[in-house]
This record gives sequence, structure tokens and C-alpha cells, in this order.
Amino acid sequence: MSELFPHFQVIVVSGLHDSGPGHWQSRWQRLHPEFVRVRQDDFDQPDLAAWAARLDQQRRADPRPALLVAHSFGCLTAVHSIARNSDGVAGALLVAPADPDKFGVADRLPALPLDCPSILISSANDPWMSAPHAALWARRWDSELIEEGRLGHINADSGLGDWRAGQQYLQRLAELAHNRMLAFSP
Repeated sequence: MSELFPHFQVIVVSGLHDSGPGHWQSRWQRLHPEFVRVRQDDFDQPDLAAWAARLDQQRRADPRPALLVAHSFGCLTAVHSIARNSDGVAGALLVAPADPDKFGVADRLPALPLDCPSILISSANDPWMSAPHAALWARRWDSELIEEGRLGHINADSGLGDWRAGQQYLQRLAELAHNRMLAFSP
């Protein structure tokens, strides 16, 4: 996918119930076994603080800057982790975030720009977050917003296979992160 990825720790941050074998996150991991997935104690009970703490552990396990590839509640986990400490996070791909209000965690998420490049991908008919609400959070986080049309929750049910467009978005995020790191290096 990219010659840039060896320079990054690519961390898959799943949502509720993890991502099954047909989900694009799982398919990407099969294509790129070097990508690592955050393993939660209980994927059926979302706990923002506990899930973010587990992501923080994974981030510290590798000295390379991290690219976070998050889906659904995993997006909330990633944003919460970044807001608490952005050190070592090079960028975040936030795909079909779950609506923080549905989980009662909106007040625990930043309403300010993230301290790293981010791309938020939404769907016009996502049952977990309306497109206008996704646009609101993208503005708050200063994320590039990409509206992908009518793809539902952008998961296995969406029939995306390896989701080539998503891979291109990850490539773009890696380039943004790489250029930002070059700009800030001495």
C-alpha cells in the first residue's frame, strides 16, 4: 500500500464487537500483517476510559509514530486517547464514528482540534451517526471530512471488500503525517 508504512506503527482501533473477518479493518490486517489491533477486555461493553487506556498501552509498545485506523466506537476511543496525550500519534483515520451522545460520552471528548492530522469519513445513511452530526464533530476536531455517500455504517454489511478507497485515504493520511513530521524536524 505504501512505502511510508514501515515508518509508522499502524494501529487498528475497532468498535463494538470488534471487527469480524469480513470487515475492511480485518481485511486490511490480512493484507498488512504488520498492522496491529488493539485488543479490549470486553468488546461488547464500550468503556471509553478503559478502551483508551488499552490503546495508550499499544501506542507505547512501539517507538514509531502511530497512525490510528479507527471505526465506530473505536473513533471515540482514538480521539479520547489523542486528547489525553497526543505524543507519538502521527495521524488518525476516523471511519464512521459512533455518535458520542448515544453512549453518553460527548462531554469526555475534545471540542477542539486534534493535535495531529485526521480524516473523518462519514456515510449519508449511517445509523450510528447522522451526516450533519459527523460534520459537526469533524469541524470540532479540525478533521478533513469525506462524505462517502450511502454506505451505511461503513462495515462488513456495506460490502466494501478490501475497501480500496479507504486504503487511499490511509495513504493520504500517511503522507500528511510524514510531511508534518518533516516540517517539524530539526
